[in-house]
Amino acid sequence: MTSSRSNTLFLWPTDRLLLWLLRGLAAIAGLIVVLIVAFLIVEALPALHHVGVLRFFTDPSWHPAEGFYNLTPMLWGTLFAMAGSVLIATPLGILSAVFCRYYAPLPLARPYRRLIELLAGIPSVVYGFWGLVVLVPLIGELHPPGPSLLAGILILTIMILPTIALMADASLANVPQQYIRGAAALGLPRWATIRGVVLPAAKSGLFTGVILETGRAIGETMAILMVCGNVVQTPSGIFDPIRTLTANIALEMAYALGDHRAALFVSGLVLMAMIVTLVVSAEWISRGRIYG
Repeated sequence: MTSSRSNTLFLWPTDRLLLWLLRGLAAIAGLIVVLIVAFLIVEALPALHHVGVLRFFTDPSWHPAEGFYNLTPMLWGTLFAMAGSVLIATPLGILSAVFCRYYAPLPLARPYRRLIELLAGIPSVVYGFWGLVVLVPLIGELHPPGPSLLAGILILTIMILPTIALMADASLANVPQQYIRGAAALGLPRWATIRGVVLPAAKSGLFTGVILETGRAIGETMAILMVCGNVVQTPSGIFDPIRTLTANIALEMAYALGDHRAALFVSGLVLMAMIVTLVVSAEWISRGRIYG
């Protein structure tokens, strides 16, 4: 503690200015998050007061015109689409980074990495349009009607794959070379080195990539809206149409009034609670890994 204080006291003026600038920017970022949460709470209060909290999970269905505000089917749809896409994209992204970093020849690795970066920059509406024109008809031929939970999982997988792949590639690149040289000196084959040395050393960055891709999967709107069918129901299979919380907000906010509009802000609060739970869980797991 004393050394850190002394280091702060003897900073050069430019370093001190940079320190306060960074502190100010960090405070602004935190303030923005607080203001967003406060805005959601204020806008959701009418529904929470008139409808109550329990009815958002116990009403027969979602029909605001009839006074029903059940968010549970859309919450399940959001969770199923997120979980399915993360379970598929995570191993694919990590293995693609391993291939690019340790197996692919240099003339192939560079354009492959640029292709992944290009995928990360494609707007979500383009993914949704491709899914609507190509993916949904293919699923419809396999099992009608086509717009379904499966279509949402597949399109989300494609969208979040660049996130985990690029994070994994950066994490693998930061593994100290002496670790790999030490494993080679012990006679370990390449895959044993990757599995036993490289991946454990890069687990912090890999875990961060999983958190980022999960957050994007939860918050995705346009592509999910275009390919999932937008039927408010709890899916009993991967071929059933669904509606997610984000798609519900995008579809109904334009004409919602009164408690209906406030209920959509309650949906936003539920999404915010999911993100907060994700971040807190990630922090708890990472602290357990550090201090365990």
